[in-house]
Parts: sequence; structure tokens; C-alpha cells
Amino acid sequence: MRLQVKIATSAESIPWSVVLAPGRSLVYGLLARVAPELGTRLHDFGWGPYGMAPFGYGAPMFPEARRRRGVYAAGGKGFWELGSPLPAVVEVWAAGLRRRELIDWGGVAFRLLGVTVVEPPAFAAGRARLRTVTPVVLKGSGRDEWGVRQTRQAWLMPTDSEFPAYFEGNLRRKAETLGLDPEISLERITWVGARRSYETGKGKKPGALIEVELRGAPEVLRALWSWGLGQANSAGFGWVAA
Repeated sequence: MRLQVKIATSAESIPWSVVLAPGRSLVYGLLARVAPELGTRLHDFGWGPYGMAPFGYGAPMFPEARRRRGVYAAGGKGFWELGSPLPAVVEVWAAGLRRRELIDWGGVAFRLLGVTVVEPPAFAAGRARLRTVTPVVLKGSGRDEWGVRQTRQAWLMPTDSEFPAYFEGNLRRKAETLGLDPEISLERITWVGARRSYETGKGKKPGALIEVELRGAPEVLRALWSWGLGQANSAGFGWVAA
């Protein structure tokens, strides 16, 4: 389940350093105001056996804004999406957002025009093709071809040999976090976008947009559509296009 938040701004651009970063504090802030116990549990302990944060969000989008090279374009009407496979979390966000008229997005003011709840596709056949609109980030082993660890910050790109196994592992941990069938597989990567890095408040995380075909239980695919792909979804990475 996800929310589509309709917004408008007079700003003509968003600084690259705050394209994604403000979303995390915003979603936790909404939880703290409306459901503080739930917010504290998610922030301090996470969910399930791995302590994961089961939510994600994307960057604000302004489809009609004038595009300029090197600038994240804004202006006029747009939307911001956030989601979680836990309906209670989405309901709290919706309640909190409907009480607000403005969002401060890293110093850029957004006027709220409306909030819509969007249900996930059925995925009844147990297959899904998902494309992200923010980069998928994923850490690998950091080991070289001889098995010697070279680094602990081994960010993987979709073309790296370790990527499929680590990607599938992340999918299965998410399913187990929600108490769902962990038998989910990456059938193939059908598209890879350009490498991108975004600021998170603790340095930049590199990744790439991807499109993947997945096979698994329909309820797991619905959860991933609502949550995101890869790691750091709670920081805006790996958000899936609706």
C-alpha cells in the first residue's frame, strides 16, 4: 500500500543534496505525532527478525517542470509517493498528512493539495516486472576474485557478478520480516539505468535504476511494490514506479 501526495511549489529546482534526504525524517515525524509508540518501535528496533524498516518513498516529482541540464527540476504541481507493506503505517501517514498544509522539503516549501491511498497490483500470477525511479543500492562482500576482503563499503552495481545473489537475499529477508513465503527469485534484470549517487545525511550512496522480473507469492510481490527494492529504502532508494 502506498500514498500519493499531491503537491505544488513555486521553487524551480531542488538542490541535489536534498532530493531524497528529507523524506526519512518526514515519515518518522508523521509517525511520532500520530502514533508515537509505533514510530519509536520502527525507529529504534525495526521490524521482524532482521530489524528492518519496512517502508520506502521516492523523490518529489514535477512532470510539467522545465528540465534543465544538471538541475533537479521542480515547479508547479507534482506528487510525492511513500509506502509500506504494513497498512497501519500507511494509515498513520495519511492521517498526519491530511492535517498539514505545507511540507518543508530541505528548505523547499511544498503546498499539499491532496492525499490518495493506492493499493498494490494483484500480481495474481506470481510474477512481476518492477522498475525503480530511484537508484537501487546494495552492498556486496567486499572481496576480490581470490576471496580476500578489500573493503566494507562494497557498493554493487547491477552488472556486478555478486549483484543477483545479494539482491535475492535482500528480497528473502524482506519476506521473512513480514512473515511471508521467502521463496522469491530474481528471474532476470531487464534494464539498467545510469549510475547515480544521492546524499543521505551520512555521505552518498551509489546505485542505479533497474527493471527486474521477479517470481514469488503474490503477497510478497505486493509487499515489495509497497516497500522498494534493494537496501536503504527508508532513505528513499529503490522506490518502485507505480
